[in-house]
Amino acid sequence: MLLKRWRRGRPFWGGVFAIIAGAEICALPLAPLKIMLQQGVAGIPSVLMGIVMIVLGLTAWFSPAQRSLAGVLTTLIATAALVLSNLGGFLIGTLLGIIGGGLMFAWQPNAAKHAPPAATPTPAPPQHHDPQGAQP
Repeated sequence: MLLKRWRRGRPFWGGVFAIIAGAEICALPLAPLKIMLQQGVAGIPSVLMGIVMIVLGLTAWFSPAQRSLAGVLTTLIATAALVLSNLGGFLIGTLLGIIGGGLMFAWQPNAAKHAPPAATPTPAPPQHHDPQGAQP
């Protein structure tokens, strides 16, 4: 029950998608050492983008107030990974990152669902003072 309440109080699924996308983008360049040596410095942006996406997913979990910024940055990094990082983890990382960023950005905190909307009284028409005594 505690986990369910915690999960509902933050953009949980957006964070999950961002973490999985970051792990996917990060995993490809972290191949065995022989492959990594052949890749050279081209793997560094992939690892950095993956780590930043994982951190943004965790940020959405542990600081829900920053969800909008985390969502936008996750989407931008996932899109940049398409060009800079093995087609964004062979498109899987990019697609998961875009979905996760969108979910983080779109998430809203729970509002009081059971509270009826407050009725606003209809304002009375304004009373104008006419110095000459004309009536409307």
